[in-house]
Amino acid sequence: MGSTQFGNFHADTDHTPLGGYDRTSVATRHYPSAMFLFAVNQPPNKAFDGCVLTGIDLSGGRNLSNLGSILLAFIAIVVSAVLIWRSDKKHAAVGRREMQLFLAGFIVIEICEIFTVGGIPLDDSVRKGFSAVHVAAITATCWILFLNALVGFQLLDDGTPASLGLIAASAVVLFIGTGYIALDTAFDWTGHFQPSVTGSDNRNIGLYVLYQLFPLICLVLFYSFEAVLVLRVLGEFRPMMYLSGAAVLFAIGQIFTYVISTHLCQASGGKINGALFETLFTLLAVVGLWTFWSSITEDDWPLPVGGGYN
Repeated sequence: MGSTQFGNFHADTDHTPLGGYDRTSVATRHYPSAMFLFAVNQPPNKAFDGCVLTGIDLSGGRNLSNLGSILLAFIAIVVSAVLIWRSDKKHAAVGRREMQLFLAGFIVIEICEIFTVGGIPLDDSVRKGFSAVHVAAITATCWILFLNALVGFQLLDDGTPASLGLIAASAVVLFIGTGYIALDTAFDWTGHFQPSVTGSDNRNIGLYVLYQLFPLICLVLFYSFEAVLVLRVLGEFRPMMYLSGAAVLFAIGQIFTYVISTHLCQASGGKINGALFETLFTLLAVVGLWTFWSSITEDDWPLPVGGGYN
């Protein structure tokens, strides 16, 4: 509803697909940033009056809330490492180093996800730190992905210090900027973002733009630029099937996050929520994305005419 809702992480159910349930919040909707907005979040969502994700009960009133997400995040790390290795073998592929940067960023996201979305009982300060890095890594990695689309147009020679340096430097700037806002929100260093913690709507425009809107814009631009590259420059259609498939898989994961999660949590009695499936479908989307990139690049340099191995 209107601009007054812009920047609010706390969702009013009158204007969301969650109508019919109590007023719910960022944690129920599975924003990783929600993990550091409150000092106590064990079990997850308890501090937000949402569906409490209990998962597996541990001693001392603690909970291992999301074992499935932890295992899938670990698998995602292994798969991403394999894709980095396979990218390195594609010696003639345009943008292989840049693709490796993206995959490295995704690994950082998944490492953080183990300790945030996974709901591992941690010291409050440690949890806040991982959550801030998680949010910053999402912003920076989506930016790297967008720049990967520009690499295909060869505005700069790919794999050169200039190309890699510009991508890495700009990503670091975004990472530091987003991370600072997240950490200041979590630890109240300046007091500037404290209303986002104490206010009923958890309003934080800076974090909302950098964590929610900016990555979405990067993803849309990536798809658009790659579609132009494949359809108009390369004149091919098959790679678009991989790219569109990856987009659909990612969208399904987000549907589990923003729409199905609270229903799934309540139906399972707090044992699982949409985070498990979001992790799975995001991993599948990244694999599909790598497959798309691999389909439009060469594995190795072509042999000279008449050449061969003796």
